[in-house]
Amino acid sequence: MLNQIRPALVMIVLLTILTGIVYPFAMTGITQGLLPGQANGSLITRADGTVIGSSLIGQNFTSEKYFHGRISATSGTDPNDPTQSVAQPYNAANSAGSNLGPTSQALSDRVKGDVDALAAQGIKNPPADMVTSSASGLDPDISPANAELQVARVAAARGLPPDQVRDAVQAATSGRLLGIIGEPRVNVLRLNMALDGLKTP
Repeated sequence: MLNQIRPALVMIVLLTILTGIVYPFAMTGITQGLLPGQANGSLITRADGTVIGSSLIGQNFTSEKYFHGRISATSGTDPNDPTQSVAQPYNAANSAGSNLGPTSQALSDRVKGDVDALAAQGIKNPPADMVTSSASGLDPDISPANAELQVARVAAARGLPPDQVRDAVQAATSGRLLGIIGEPRVNVLRLNMALDGLKTP
């Protein structure tokens, strides 16, 4: 019996050291050396070093002078009643979608209301990402078509020529990975930071 227990204990200790200490430290060291930005969360900072956010997690911009991201269905604990949940857009601690399917009347009503509100602003036939939330609720990007439809509003709010704002959108647009994977996208946080750096004429 002792002959069986001793090798088992030795294997447990060795595997614990290997998978619990050696491997994590080795991977951390390799990623910090090769991809430090990604390993540390793809953080975006101001020129003074202040961390503004991550390029991987969206933020809830509501001001007219900023481009708005996708609708976020994340929630969090109600500060007035810990037993209840309330909507908290872009809550990075609680990634989630609405879980409403295409036959959901609540989803249909909400999308129709958003489409009607956009139509009242002169925006007809908005792209899907302008009226639907992502599965994670934390999508940091919008489509170029979505961004284009916001140019006039942002330009007017900032007193900038629309073409100047459009140039900022173009600069913040990433193409398909390797030219074939995914879709072109605009990182909302990077775009809004770039706009804050522009001077009004």
